[in-house]
Amino acid sequence: MMQQFYPQVQHNYRFELNKDMHFSAAHYIPHEDAGKCQVMHGHTYFINVTIGGNELDELGFLIDFKQLKDLIHKKYDHSVLNDHPEFQNAFPTTEQMAEQIWKSIQAVLLTRENRPNCLQVIVRETPTSYVVYRPGQEELS
Repeated sequence: MMQQFYPQVQHNYRFELNKDMHFSAAHYIPHEDAGKCQVMHGHTYFINVTIGGNELDELGFLIDFKQLKDLIHKKYDHSVLNDHPEFQNAFPTTEQMAEQIWKSIQAVLLTRENRPNCLQVIVRETPTSYVVYRPGQEELS
């Protein structure tokens, strides 16, 4: 995989974890203003997740890298994004994908005793286009 450098989020946590992953999925944007994107098409999405925290778990992790990959990759890989319940009332744009990935990860992090936070999710849809999602302070625990 090609190494990517992404914008960094400023924080005061002692630890910062970054996980890169990718998955292939199809989607379409059913709106006349979407142009060619109205027709189903696919992408290989590249994801970067940034997690911060001050405390490690009993194994010495903020969270296991594999758990993050399983949470996102198993859910979206080789699927039609429009078919996922989180996109029933929203088009599966790159912006919406980034926010939904953050919500999925943050929900798991809130169950952990060491209470890390997902600080940033980057979704790259094409080699030249990506979205950065950063939660508002009110969304973090």
